Amino acid sequence: MNASVTGPAATTAPGRRPVRLWVLVVALLVACFAFQLNASMLSPALQNVEDSLDATTAEVGLTQTAFFTSAALFSLFLPRLGDLVGRRRVLAAMMVLMAVGCVVAALAQSVPMLFVGRVIQGVSGPTVPLCLIMLRNEVHEPKRYGTLLGVITAVNGGIAGVDSIAGGSLADHYGFQSVFWVMAVVAGLAAVLVAVLTPESTAADAAGTRMDWPGVAILVVSVGAALVALNEAGKLGNANWPLVAVLAVVAAAAFAVFWRAEDRSSHPLVATRHLRQRSTWALLLTTVLTMTGVFAVMNGMIPAFAQNAEAGFGMTAEQSAWWTLTPYALAGLAMGPLSGRLAATLGYGKVLRFGLVGSAATVALMLVTLQADSRPLLLLSSILIGITYAGVANIVLNGLGIVLSPKESPGVLPGLNAGAFNLGAGLSFAVLFAVQTAAAPADKTSVTGYSAGMIAGVVLIAAAFVTSFLIPKPVSAEEHG
Repeated sequence: MNASVTGPAATTAPGRRPVRLWVLVVALLVACFAFQLNASMLSPALQNVEDSLDATTAEVGLTQTAFFTSAALFSLFLPRLGDLVGRRRVLAAMMVLMAVGCVVAALAQSVPMLFVGRVIQGVSGPTVPLCLIMLRNEVHEPKRYGTLLGVITAVNGGIAGVDSIAGGSLADHYGFQSVFWVMAVVAGLAAVLVAVLTPESTAADAAGTRMDWPGVAILVVSVGAALVALNEAGKLGNANWPLVAVLAVVAAAAFAVFWRAEDRSSHPLVATRHLRQRSTWALLLTTVLTMTGVFAVMNGMIPAFAQNAEAGFGMTAEQSAWWTLTPYALAGLAMGPLSGRLAATLGYGKVLRFGLVGSAATVALMLVTLQADSRPLLLLSSILIGITYAGVANIVLNGLGIVLSPKESPGVLPGLNAGAFNLGAGLSFAVLFAVQTAAAPADKTSVTGYSAGMIAGVVLIAAAFVTSFLIPKPVSAEEHG
């Protein structure tokens, strides 16, 4: 099955000045940089958060889940809102609110206050797809767009390791609060650059179309209930199973109401005919499975193993970043532009499956690393997962969300896909850490818990590989020769 491709399908402000592409790319990169700091800069500092707030690992993990859950919910509708009221306006507002959330988190003296700050930060969830839509509005040649898509999206895997190094170093020397202050400054800078340097644009159907706020509310209830249920279920033996059952019923009922409401709405948030298409559900399923299988492995388990003095290498947070997250991010940043161009040349599906096979093989290699007690092997596996996941699979999945989006509502599928990314990231921490906790023996020097979590990751990536064959080919976005 092939799919037609979204063209520019947008309107721009009449009489505006010509856009300098490099200026636009710089502004969008800074916005993605700001979002990425919120997503990954805290990872090397989680142990510091736990110690400073006298919290448990589960409580700190819950604040991470809160950020990604919030990001997933805001991602459901903010790109569509950008279609209607202006993408620059929405993106700039997201940056401002993200800065506010950073300040709240920096001032946190307890886990609940940190939780609130992370939820506010989650408004930045759809930053990458909004940036890619704004870029596509200016760049229409497939190979050039594929390359720039790779450049911008590569930041989503880590900013050349700067975020990891800085996060670990700041936490070691000044406490985790300093990490959030840095995030706040960068978010403020991003807000200014987006507001000043990027052109405004809307979707072609913006005039006379109103936002489907009732649909937004129902969908948020459905997805939010599902996320909370999954997070609660991830506690396994300590889970409140009656609550899980109630939330599951609420999620299903709300989605049924959403489907019925969208069928009847003259201005639906998501037309149900689009939800039935493989270009929508197969892509979203593949994204969720991929993220769930990889994200917590690289952003939680591997850094934690490197810092574990009993089962791992006993590194500091900063040392851990140098050996794991930094090479991972550098490899992804270097590979991103190439994979974007290859996707436009060889085919998005082929390049995606290459990335998924490589990711599964690399996580399997990490299982060997756990047993081998070898720092070079730890470094090698971090580089390989940076190439195959951050530099290939992540790039192509983001790109597919743009090039498969319905022409009349270009913000819908990227928004849903961004939600799937964030949903998968949150699920990854809930599911893989639950497996790790369930399998961990009393012996603190054992790596059995880590191994179990990573095996679960490999299984989920394999499932993503299978579902990737259901994603239609975006013919017009691929250019051979």
